[in-house]
Amino acid sequence: MPLSIATVWTRCVTVLFVFSAMWGIALSINRYSIPEEMQEGSVVANLATDLGLDLRTLITRKAKLDIIHRNKYLDINKETGDLFILEKIDREYICSSKTTSCFLKMDVIFENPIRIFNIELEIMDINDNAPVFRRETMHLDISESTAAGERFSLTNAVDADVGANSIKTYYLSESKSFTIDIQTGSDGSKYVDLVLNSNLDREEQAVHNLILTAVDGGVPARSGTASIIVRVLDINDNAPFFNQQIYAINVTENSPIGTRVMTLNATDLDEGTNAEMIYSYTLYTSEKTQEKFSLNSNTGEIKVKDVIDFEESHSFDIYIQARDQGSNSLSGDCKIMVFITDLNDNYPEVTIKSFKSTLKEDVAIGTLIAVISISDRDSGDNGEVELTLNQQTSLPFVLNKSSEDYFALHVSEPLDRETIPRYEITFIVTDKGTPRLSDNETITLEILDVNDNSPIFPQSFYTIHVVENNVPGALLTSLSAFDPDLHENQYLVYFIMEKEIINTSMSMLFSINPENGNLYALKTFDFEREREFLFHIEARDSGVPPLNSNVTVHIIILDQNDNTPLIVSPWRAQGSVIEEVIPRSTDKGFLVAKVIAIDADSLQNSRVTYQLLQISDSSLFSLDQYNGEIRTTRMFSYRDPRHQRLVVVAKDNGDPALSATVTIKISTVEHMVTPFSETTEVPLEYDLFTDLNLYLVIGLGSVSFLLLITILVVIVLKCQKPKPMKMPPAMNMNLNSLNRNSVISRNSIISQRSSTIADSTLISSDAYWYSLFLAETRKGKVVVRQPIVPKGAGYFVSSIPRSTGPTETSDSRASTLQYSK
Repeated sequence: MPLSIATVWTRCVTVLFVFSAMWGIALSINRYSIPEEMQEGSVVANLATDLGLDLRTLITRKAKLDIIHRNKYLDINKETGDLFILEKIDREYICSSKTTSCFLKMDVIFENPIRIFNIELEIMDINDNAPVFRRETMHLDISESTAAGERFSLTNAVDADVGANSIKTYYLSESKSFTIDIQTGSDGSKYVDLVLNSNLDREEQAVHNLILTAVDGGVPARSGTASIIVRVLDINDNAPFFNQQIYAINVTENSPIGTRVMTLNATDLDEGTNAEMIYSYTLYTSEKTQEKFSLNSNTGEIKVKDVIDFEESHSFDIYIQARDQGSNSLSGDCKIMVFITDLNDNYPEVTIKSFKSTLKEDVAIGTLIAVISISDRDSGDNGEVELTLNQQTSLPFVLNKSSEDYFALHVSEPLDRETIPRYEITFIVTDKGTPRLSDNETITLEILDVNDNSPIFPQSFYTIHVVENNVPGALLTSLSAFDPDLHENQYLVYFIMEKEIINTSMSMLFSINPENGNLYALKTFDFEREREFLFHIEARDSGVPPLNSNVTVHIIILDQNDNTPLIVSPWRAQGSVIEEVIPRSTDKGFLVAKVIAIDADSLQNSRVTYQLLQISDSSLFSLDQYNGEIRTTRMFSYRDPRHQRLVVVAKDNGDPALSATVTIKISTVEHMVTPFSETTEVPLEYDLFTDLNLYLVIGLGSVSFLLLITILVVIVLKCQKPKPMKMPPAMNMNLNSLNRNSVISRNSIISQRSSTIADSTLISSDAYWYSLFLAETRKGKVVVRQPIVPKGAGYFVSSIPRSTGPTETSDSRASTLQYSK
């Protein structure tokens, strides 16, 4: 249907209006310039200010940035209106390196109504790229015949930057032969040529190593380098030459065919085929000479070709030429003078005229051993001979010339068979020819032994430890001596040098095997009786006259834990139970009883500790493991039984440990019946702690018993005549410790146990009677009086302070455990 003119005009006006509206929407264009590589977050501009918009408009109209690029390098901060860097911009990545200007185009789009602002961001170049050569190493081959001034093109460097930051110039490392020439292209690019300044000589320098540096115009400037390796090509401009013009060589007559005379080595400074050489005889070399010697044309080696006789010809002259294989071959000559040396072909001879095959080691110096003669059939220096002895070892012999070509062998130093029992004597005869020839003859000389060495013990003093209770006849050690002599001079006999100890000979205690020196114990030793022995053992050989030596032997007896602890307090008859009576009203810490045990061993084996083996009520009593004190740990209650039973074990510190036990029955009473007279008043003072009546009763019984024991002891001592022994230091130390810790509580009620004197008669396994008197004096001291003990026995009383109540220590002198004299 055809349109009217009005309709068409209306539509044209509408299109024009829409076009005008769209033109107004995208009419604004803003331009900014920034350098490349700006840090992320950097602000480019404030769009709200530059576009004349309110900050709230950015949010309400949903402003957004549309970058015409695949990466989003910028963004809008809608709160501040800032256009900021979102990602670092690399100009060389966005734009071509050939363009001087680089723009990043973007649109800022607003809605309601739609409006577009065009923004062009110019990226300014910075000098962030160094020049780079397309080839890091350039190789050039230049002939040494190339004329000076020749130019050689080089690969130029490239720089991704533009303008002033692009390549500005080139530099060449220092060189006498080369320089560079820099050319500028129509586009401003720099090109460089290598120029030869002077003629090259390969023999002087075969390779030139140069460094080409490209520098840009940035600030600061950046540079890049490339290596130029120039290899100089050789031409045949050097003739071969020998290191000597004339050689002098000595060749021995009768040299085997094929013997190398010498190898020529001509030198050509050229290379390749220009340095390859051929050796040949010149016309000056006689045919006779060429028949005697052969020449290798490639290696220059000269060898013997035929038999050479000194009597036929004394010397030969050889003329040699070396020619290279270059296009214009060059050559060099030399002369070889070969001198023939006479051959020494007769060996000298040595003859033994007389000889003694054996000698005693004590022969006098100067004794004649052998007579020798020498000879040689050659003449001149080849016939002059000399005689020597083998020099591998120093020999105690000397050669003396007796007459022409005769020598005598004599003893020059004292002989010692023990050092060297046999000598291999080699006589060496040598002429003075060239080469020197020699012959030899060997004789064997045996040295006979004499008795000149005493027996030798490995040690001068032996210390032997023997554990007590050893088995009689047990081997203690072997005291073997050594005699370096031979046969009967080395046969040894051992014996003990007699020495009496307490009327006892050493041979009754120890025995030694006279053949091998094994030392045995003849008896069982007891550490408590004997502690050590010191005597001498002698070794004597069977020579004439016999020689001997002796050694000191120190026998030390070691203690063994062979004595069981002996409980001496509280005393009880064998197998009986100790009864103690204490009041029920005792306080905590009351001393009920004190167990004392002694051990006849020494050191660790005699250290006694105490333990409760059985106890009726473990909460009522405690035992000090070191001093043996039994004390109450609390007061008695009405629930506690009246009778308590304790089994105490005393154990020593040996391995294995030995022990003894004692059973104590403790009875409690409401009130103690004191046997004291009226002189004992309350409060009872510790200084008045005595019971005269009790002492008198016990004393009368004890005196009668002791009288009988004393008589028996006196009889035994008179029969045995015991040697007085000093008290071991450990005894005094332990007993003094006992005295210091034996105190009685001042305020405690005195029990019947505390006021008695216990007399004990003990029977040991050795059938000895022991008598021990224990008493607690008025000052609170425990006195251990004279025991009758076996000779050499020692006892240790372990008493370590462990008091639980108030104590008072007496000032009286401490008592000690004494030995019978």
